[in-house]
Amino acid sequence: MRIDGQTILVSGGSSGLGAATARRFLAQGASIIIADLASPDTSLTDDYQTRIFYQPTNVTLDEDVRSLIAEGQNRLGPLRGAVTCAGIAHAERVVGRDGAASLDAFRKVIEVNLIGTFNVARLAAKAIAKQEPMEDGERGAIVMTASIAAFDGQIGQSAYSASKGGVAALALPLARDLAKHGIRVNAIAPGVFETPMFAGVSDEIRASLIQQIPFPHRLGHADEFAALAQQIIENVMLNGATIRLDGALRMGAK
Repeated sequence: MRIDGQTILVSGGSSGLGAATARRFLAQGASIIIADLASPDTSLTDDYQTRIFYQPTNVTLDEDVRSLIAEGQNRLGPLRGAVTCAGIAHAERVVGRDGAASLDAFRKVIEVNLIGTFNVARLAAKAIAKQEPMEDGERGAIVMTASIAAFDGQIGQSAYSASKGGVAALALPLARDLAKHGIRVNAIAPGVFETPMFAGVSDEIRASLIQQIPFPHRLGHADEFAALAQQIIENVMLNGATIRLDGALRMGAK
C-alpha cells in the first residue's frame, strides 16, 4: 500500500518520532490524523492545512480516540493506517532510597504506553476493516512503537520495559487476529534517538550511550524511524514482526 493519497493516524504526532512520521508522510502525499494532547507545530499545520486533522486526544480513553477517528475520517477520508508513537518514560529502581517503587507510576506507564497503544490499534483496526480491499486483499496497516528496552531493559526501567515489552508482544497476535480483515501489524523497537524524551539526559549519559552504539556511531534521527514506518506500511510482506532500529546497540544493565 503506497501512502500517497491515504489517510493515516499518528498518535503522539505533535513531537518526537510521531511528528517526524507525520511530516514525512505528509510530504509523501498522505493525509494525517494526529492524536496527541499537545497541538502540532504550526509549521506543520500551515504547510498542509487541507491534509492534516488534529484534536486533543488522550490515547488511553475510548471516547477520545473514537471521536478523533470519526471526525478525522469525515475531514480527510477513510482510514488506511496508524502509527502509534504516543508514550512516556519513567526511571525508578524497584527498591530505592525512599522504599519500594511507586505503583501509581508503574500503572501510569503501562496505561499510556501499552493500553494507549492497544486502544489506538484496536479502534484504528475497526475503521480500517470497513474499507474496500486493495491489491492482495489488503485494507491497511498498523505500526506500533516498542523499544529496545523491551529486550535490554536496564536498571530502573522496570515500568518502561514492561510497557514496551507488551507492545512488542502484541505485534504477532494482532497480525494474526487481523489477517482475515487484510490488516497488517508490525512494531518498531527504536534504540536511542534524538527526541524530546531524550532531551533531559545529561551529557555524560549521552556520551556513554553513543559510545555503546557500534554503527552508526551517533543517536538515531527521528526521520530514520519515520522512513522505516513508511517502508513497513508500503511492503505488504512485512507482517507480525518487531524490527529493531538501533545501530546494533545492546544495552548494558546500566
